[in-house]
Amino acid sequence: MIQPRAWRILIVDDSAVMRSLLRTVIGTDTRLETVGTASDGASALRAMEALHPDLILLDVEMPVMDGLSTLKQMRMRGTKVPVIMCSTLTQRGARVTIEALASGASDYVAKPSGFASREAAVKALAQEVIPKILALTSATQQVPAAATRMGQPASVSTSGVGHVLTSHSDARSWAPPPGYPKNQLPAIKLLPASTRHTVLLIGVSTGGPAALELLLPALPASFPLPVLVVQHMPELFTSLLAERLATRCPLRVREAATGEPVRPGAILIARGNWHMEVTPSSSSSSPLIRLQQEVAENHCRPAVDVLFRSAVQVYGAGILGVILTGMGSDGFAGCRLIREHGGTVLAQDQATSAVWGMPGVVAQAGLAHRVLALNDIAPEILRLAGRGQREAVELRESVV
Repeated sequence: MIQPRAWRILIVDDSAVMRSLLRTVIGTDTRLETVGTASDGASALRAMEALHPDLILLDVEMPVMDGLSTLKQMRMRGTKVPVIMCSTLTQRGARVTIEALASGASDYVAKPSGFASREAAVKALAQEVIPKILALTSATQQVPAAATRMGQPASVSTSGVGHVLTSHSDARSWAPPPGYPKNQLPAIKLLPASTRHTVLLIGVSTGGPAALELLLPALPASFPLPVLVVQHMPELFTSLLAERLATRCPLRVREAATGEPVRPGAILIARGNWHMEVTPSSSSSSPLIRLQQEVAENHCRPAVDVLFRSAVQVYGAGILGVILTGMGSDGFAGCRLIREHGGTVLAQDQATSAVWGMPGVVAQAGLAHRVLALNDIAPEILRLAGRGQREAVELRESVV
């Protein structure tokens, strides 16, 4: 039997210590091998042409040519090799990393600091980077088998048309994906989608900044729904992501704060390391944001499921939920609740996802009304949001 070849990783970092550390990390998994190293971006570009790596671990700050410049040179040359940025958790490191992610980097890892030993640093870094490498280098993204048998999988649309799902299997054929809390299983019955939407919820992870930078600026200043976004990122990164998007979107964009009203005309980004919830207000017609630091869900804080679950209690069938590119299955339980209460779910397709994990489990479990290419999601959101507004106007006019 022929063994599959190991994925070839190119390590680019100006620190010899960090290069050695990453070599050791790569060596902990037999599915991976270090094909070469480089100490600056210019050397990395030459090494890429000679070594043809499957993935590049790219330092943010380097002499001669830094990581962001190297990434932009790669993309200008048409190189589509996945890139994971290696960043320090500093203001400058986070800002450059956000720009790199928006410019085509697939993901990032934080450089280890404060560990008592090299072994502890290797272990921590391996736990973070190995799953990301494997997810990005796999030829086909695997959807957890437990989540694929709920019903007929959604057909993938690359033209914006999509397919509405109408049939679902018996509850006995369904099982939750790994990590789903079994004591919170919702009822199996799924209601028809609502024709009127009152809030747009977006969940995204790996590949998210680039996806959001394409999707959110396409929503006009007149967009009639409030927009709440959960992007898996640390605290410093989410504030910088919100700042960057604010310069590119017609709608107002900011990092969410506790007590803030949820109103149309604003995009609120969940704060890193804090779950974002929606709660009713006793003194206002607008629901309020609540941030909390309870236990992580799906290994994430913020978690998509936490936001979606709270929003169902406030908006019910009025939710338009969107699941974009990302590792894991965060958002699966929340989408199931949205469907159970009559809301609408859209999922990004595999071809345009950096990793088809989060949208994949939703799509293949039959929870997405439509599975769409990234370019087609904003037009579909506008169509659905506009439809509800038109019907409301027509109803008011008919009463008059």
